[in-house]
Amino acid sequence: MRHGKKFNHLSRKTAHRKAMLANMACSLIEHKRINTTVAKAKAVRQFVEPLITKSKADTTHNRRIVFAYLRQKEAVTELFREVATKVADRPGGYVRIIKLGNRLGDNADMAMVELVDYNTTYNPNSNKKKNTRRSRRGGSKATTAVPPVPVADKKASNSEEEE
Repeated sequence: MRHGKKFNHLSRKTAHRKAMLANMACSLIEHKRINTTVAKAKAVRQFVEPLITKSKADTTHNRRIVFAYLRQKEAVTELFREVATKVADRPGGYVRIIKLGNRLGDNADMAMVELVDYNTTYNPNSNKKKNTRRSRRGGSKATTAVPPVPVADKKASNSEEEE
């Protein structure tokens, strides 16, 4: 029976799985987006979201807990400085998984894992420039010609050139 067995072991021993998830989480924090298989993407999301929640409160204890999981000082520093300030007002859901299709070599389901607040395309809170609505009737005819100069101005400019 499999009662209470909730997480995917990813066909790896415990030490290998923890090391792989730590490396993938560090890459995600550093690059803000990584490509991997769907199963690993779901495992990384479960691994990294509690760490991002811990990083919101910048205490020595939280830094030590996160360092025990990530094992890279640079990743912990970037998580607590940049990522935590960007996700400070978000109550959860820091990671997005976008399915990409199948890998050519072995037909594995691929996915892109990204930090939600760093993607400007999908982020609804980003500053968007409002497009003005225009009529379709005269909008496609753009004139590049210079507008005609009135006759009075032409005579004035000719007299200035002669002087």
